[in-house]
Amino acid sequence: MKISLSSFQIGSFFALCSAFLFSTKAIFIKQTYALSPLVDGTVLMALRMLSALPFFLLICWFNRHHNQGIKKKDWLILIFAGLLGYYFASWLDFMGLMFISASLERIILFLYPTLTVIVSSLLYKQKLDVKSFFAIFLSYGGTVLVMLQEHNNAPIQGNFWLGTSFVFASAVAFAGYLLLTPPLIKKFGSWNFTGLALTVACIGTLTHYALSTPHPIQLLLQLPSSVIWYGIGLGFLVTVLPTVMLMQSIERLGASQSAMIASIGPVLTILLAVAFLNEHLNMWQWVGCLLNIVGVMMITLKKKRLKH
Repeated sequence: MKISLSSFQIGSFFALCSAFLFSTKAIFIKQTYALSPLVDGTVLMALRMLSALPFFLLICWFNRHHNQGIKKKDWLILIFAGLLGYYFASWLDFMGLMFISASLERIILFLYPTLTVIVSSLLYKQKLDVKSFFAIFLSYGGTVLVMLQEHNNAPIQGNFWLGTSFVFASAVAFAGYLLLTPPLIKKFGSWNFTGLALTVACIGTLTHYALSTPHPIQLLLQLPSSVIWYGIGLGFLVTVLPTVMLMQSIERLGASQSAMIASIGPVLTILLAVAFLNEHLNMWQWVGCLLNIVGVMMITLKKKRLKH
């Protein structure tokens, strides 16, 4: 289907805005951690999802007509996908950011397209070609280069490898979520699926917080107002708004084109980290970042050609 120029421009605008807002996530998180010793990944996740939940419930309500005739099995898979992709993966990411820089976190997370390719090849017993191996080598080689440089130059709190493990596990979990979503989107509809999956993730996050915190309500009341506002910002500006914009972009451009534009995300996060967190990347880290992006884009372009 041919895309009109105006539709392409609007879709690209939404994709760029979405990429920018998603890129601010690590900045919000790192700045919030610095505000109060009471804040950890679980507390901040709870604030984020508590702020976002009303908006996702609205999306579910307006798209409830899509739920007719859905089988119980599909509902169970949707619940699992929502918990995996936006609760568990997000919690791992928030925990990892307690120990590593925002720049490194974004570069590690950007590996998820390569992880979907690797997992798909294992599940469906499909051999990867030479180009795919080279792309994976570039992306992981670049990531390791950035990791080693950060570890050698500025090890953070002695838990550097724990932080990188958390974030890489987050990327693996999110890749698993992406493998589960295509058939679910066809059955539930894209907007309805997004609202339902994120509502499930919000409920999972708040349940985790309530069970793991001795006095959950009292703790929230003790938090500084600045932390509360950062949590609301994470919920609306960094979760709800970019998710809606991404859906608008996908409707106009398709998932592959939107993903191509979103590839600017790691660079945006690094620039924001330099500006607001006083992080600095040396020459080798910039080289590693470039290798990571080139490798991931090679995988993304290959997947796009295979679909056509």
